[in-house]
Amino acid sequence: MDLETLQAKCLTCQRCPLWETRQHVVFGQGVPDAEVLFVGEGPGQNEDQQGLPFVGRSGQLLDKYLFAIDLDRSKNCYIANIVKCRPPQNRDPLPAESEACMPWLREQFRILRPKIVVCLGRIAAQRMIRPDFSVTKEHGVFVDKGGVAFMGTFHPAALLRQPQNKPLAFGDFAALRDKIGQVCTHTY
Repeated sequence: MDLETLQAKCLTCQRCPLWETRQHVVFGQGVPDAEVLFVGEGPGQNEDQQGLPFVGRSGQLLDKYLFAIDLDRSKNCYIANIVKCRPPQNRDPLPAESEACMPWLREQFRILRPKIVVCLGRIAAQRMIRPDFSVTKEHGVFVDKGGVAFMGTFHPAALLRQPQNKPLAFGDFAALRDKIGQVCTHTY
């Protein structure tokens, strides 16, 4: 199965109650041979309206960080979320919602076969790296899981609320650039 086929199936998903309030499924965005996968927690209002991940203010900030290290969602990376539908009032996804949606992300991961996964924020990092992962203490540190380098960093929306952490996040992206140079074959 390819990403296009998987997306077509995902667009009709009714595995959890979030489908009842969504405008659009936010499947993901990027290139099908991406070696770097970014994973957030779930779509917000702008993403739900447009059907694309990270398109609001936090997405604009993410794009600036990507640009700074020569990444671009249309050229050499992929962006997805734990849940594909917006939780009401942008609340954290409930465990049952995350669990219902994880097969979609697992299949995206299987198709992409990324060499690096960057977890954007606590929810994604605790789901994908370790349940007790602390973004404030462990951001920018790579963890090997089955030959894939995982790293957690601050969620762009959190950086908008706490701009004092922007230099730390930028350091994480600089470390990501270095890691890409070490393990990726066609990203740059």
